Amino acid sequence: MSLPNILIDKLEFLLALARERHFGRAAESRGVTQPTLSAGIKQLEDSLGVLLVNRGSRFLGFTPEGERTLEWARRIVGDSRAMRDEIQALQRGELTGHLRIGVIPTALSMVASLTAPFRARHPDVRFTILSRNSAEIMSALENLEIDAGITYLDNEPLGRVRAVPLYSEAYCLLTAAGSLLADRKRVSWAEVAALPLCLLTPDMQNRRIVDELLANSGVEHAPPTLESNSTIVLFSHVRTGQWATIMPAMLAETLGLGESVRAVPIVEPSAIHTIGLVAPNREIMTTLAAALFAEAPQLAASLETAQER
Repeated sequence: MSLPNILIDKLEFLLALARERHFGRAAESRGVTQPTLSAGIKQLEDSLGVLLVNRGSRFLGFTPEGERTLEWARRIVGDSRAMRDEIQALQRGELTGHLRIGVIPTALSMVASLTAPFRARHPDVRFTILSRNSAEIMSALENLEIDAGITYLDNEPLGRVRAVPLYSEAYCLLTAAGSLLADRKRVSWAEVAALPLCLLTPDMQNRRIVDELLANSGVEHAPPTLESNSTIVLFSHVRTGQWATIMPAMLAETLGLGESVRAVPIVEPSAIHTIGLVAPNREIMTTLAAALFAEAPQLAASLETAQER
């Protein structure tokens, strides 16, 4: 086995196949033809002297050796990118590049509080912000599709990541002005359970949190009559007066309620979950991710101050 013959681009092919689970889509994602990708993975197998991929008329999965090779591929490709970013930053004397961040929908409105001061310090860095559920964020981090994520830290297992808390998420009832409970100072989960609700789709961790809180309210509740993976869609339906929804209090405040919508804190019990910044737990972070993590404590402090007001 001649390890020096294993090239980074062949490992990238393997990661693309792990992500797409389809030879054609994996090739398209790498900007090559399917025969080129297949040949590259076959060369990788020949170099290692093992079968990595179970093939038939379509992709059938990875062999045990393939799964282990994937772990090494993620490490090697991640370190290669980190090295390239750091060398370029040293050469240019300033931070440049492209930061890709996956964010749960309920935290999207807060991302600018992180990216704006970051860009003020590093004006040559570009951003791509992607709305993803928590499971998609973990998968994208593992497959090197994103550099960092913003997600829940304390509700479901995170896996092998490094994390820094940003803020605490509390919940409120969002309902149209003049509707039932709109003029209350606070409401209970039992009272909310009796309302016609529109909620995020079940693949969202926020929805799973809300479902558990409603289930524990002691009141039998009907399933929501409208679901969406967009908080904007939920907000627009609340404004019609036919639905209410449950949102993080900070998100509700950011959306700007105006005169037509009320936000009422939900208590009994009060529920708090922590949102934070996550990145792959590697010995060496990419220069961009390290700089983003350095910015996070300032954001956390400012958000904590805002929540105390």
